[in-house]
Amino acid sequence: MRNLMLGTSWKMNKTLEEANAYCDVLVNRLNAAAGPHIQPFVIPPFTLIREVTTRLRQGGVNCLTGAQNMHYADAGAWTGEISPAMVRDCGATLVELGHSERRRDFAENDADIQKKVQAALRYQLRPLVCVGDSAQEKGWGVSIETVVRQMKIALAGLARPQVEQVIIAYEPVWAIGDGGTPATADEAQTIHRALRQALADTYGPDTAENVTLLYGGSVNPHNSSALIQCPDIDGLFIGRSAWDAEGFCRLAHNAATWRER
Repeated sequence: MRNLMLGTSWKMNKTLEEANAYCDVLVNRLNAAAGPHIQPFVIPPFTLIREVTTRLRQGGVNCLTGAQNMHYADAGAWTGEISPAMVRDCGATLVELGHSERRRDFAENDADIQKKVQAALRYQLRPLVCVGDSAQEKGWGVSIETVVRQMKIALAGLARPQVEQVIIAYEPVWAIGDGGTPATADEAQTIHRALRQALADTYGPDTAENVTLLYGGSVNPHNSSALIQCPDIDGLFIGRSAWDAEGFCRLAHNAATWRER
């Protein structure tokens, strides 16, 4: 059984002082809470990646760090953008791509995300690709087709070893944010099973088993245990419930307790 991944993106939140306080808690508690079979990760705003990465490394914390987005170009006249080389230079090892907010508010499309995945891998960054269905798509009964299409385009052109480096996070649009309704464990497992099967059909069963599939969308202490027990869910991508460091450590401990059983 593979190790579980459990992480959070802070989105556009936290100052340096707040980030340092968060890291202090992780230094004191996260290794013990997560144990040896949980791989935690934190994705801060770009302004904090270097500081958070350095603080966690100096504290001996087993916690990966990542960026929330990046451009696909190595460099150039892209005002306000961040290149994969810059992300890597900050010490990050992950990069989140294709979040529904980026798709909705910044007009990112599947072709853009595919180029970013390729760029990330060129710089030894692990892409964390978000896929999700809207409430309307769910109502139409096309959730599986929607997320499988998004995943297939993101992975297009990759060799099998590269595919195994990509993390796929299913985040139903109807489940995220303040007004989100969490997917039930059965709903989440159905989508994850379809994603795993699509990977097997395209790249073979061995590669499919080696791809990490996360669930994200209103994850909280009450539903995390049921979600993490689903056979095709390899971890959780958590929002507000993990923006408090103590809450993040509690969720890691809950996941570790189940994993050790």
